[in-house]
Amino acid sequence: MKVRYFDHAATTPVSSTVLQEMLPYFELQYGNASSIYSIGRQAKKAIEQARRRVAEAIGAKAKEIYFTSCGSESDNLAIKGIAYANRKKGNHIITSKIEHPAVLNTCKTLEKQGFEVTYLNVDPKGFVDLEQLANSIKSNTILISIMFANNEIGTIEPISKIAQIAHKHNVLFHTDSVQAIGNIKIDVPNMGIDSLSMSGHKFYAPKGIGALYVREGIEFEKIQDGGHQEKDKRAGTENVAEIVGLGKAIEEIYQKYEVYNEKLQKLRDFYIEGVEKLIPTAKLNGDRVERLPGNANFSFPNINAQELLLGLDEKGICASAGSACSTGSSSPSHVLTAIGLPANLTEGTLRVTFGKDNTKEDVEFLLKSLEELILKLGNKD
Repeated sequence: MKVRYFDHAATTPVSSTVLQEMLPYFELQYGNASSIYSIGRQAKKAIEQARRRVAEAIGAKAKEIYFTSCGSESDNLAIKGIAYANRKKGNHIITSKIEHPAVLNTCKTLEKQGFEVTYLNVDPKGFVDLEQLANSIKSNTILISIMFANNEIGTIEPISKIAQIAHKHNVLFHTDSVQAIGNIKIDVPNMGIDSLSMSGHKFYAPKGIGALYVREGIEFEKIQDGGHQEKDKRAGTENVAEIVGLGKAIEEIYQKYEVYNEKLQKLRDFYIEGVEKLIPTAKLNGDRVERLPGNANFSFPNINAQELLLGLDEKGICASAGSACSTGSSSPSHVLTAIGLPANLTEGTLRVTFGKDNTKEDVEFLLKSLEELILKLGNKD
């Protein structure tokens, strides 16, 4: 049975060209980048090339890029690091109710340490309330952290406007861009972004590697002790092979940006139109226009998402009910709750996210399978 994969927001396969560039650093060029002999210097050179590739992709300087293990670590390092470094100025942080758990749980930890956190509301399409944002800023506000694009419903936030509000009040702005990298053109200085998180496995690099951008001049503290790697901000022997993979992947995806995203958008729109035609009761979540090119999130009334996913899996279709990081939770999606979705819709939500290897034929098979299953599950009683 052919497997049709529609869960690229959860993870992507490693690109073959990325893998080929990584392979020598597992066996032939295995040196520790902190060593001064030749194979150590080769490893260091490879890391710095990857750093330049990441920087060029988002309009940053190479010295503003720090390698981490994933997007969650990048979020932790950015938010905690900036909070700790600015304790003397203030202890107030602003974020939104639809952030990834890596941001929300980091903020909850900071609250236990004496920081104050404001969680902004969003409208029914998932947009942050900019008026509430401006009114929430106080004299002790030190950081605003709002995701670039939502991982569940795909809504793209007005990042430049948020940055302008932050800077008008002399507040730093961080954005979790894990879902945005490769899907949106990002220029950190022009957009006013002070700090940005990313994760390689969302854009065809391997799992276990991420990066953090912090604008030059911004103070932030390290959050783990050890050696002095990554300019003394992130201890631990560098994962050279995966750093190389991240650098290659981000360069590659932006070189193919227009073709890649045009394809995703066409597949997305074809799927959305198909669902709305075949299943008129379905509700599209998120904004119809300002959304990630490969994201389509629908709720189906009185349908159990887990049963729907199992039915799709039997047909070789991989999709999700929401964030992969929330799988196993008995609580309804915090994102769907925040946009005001009623219980009979939150329980029947399907997220489909397209990637570079999907075809129109795959989507046609998905639509046919989905129609059959919705009819079957809706009539099971």
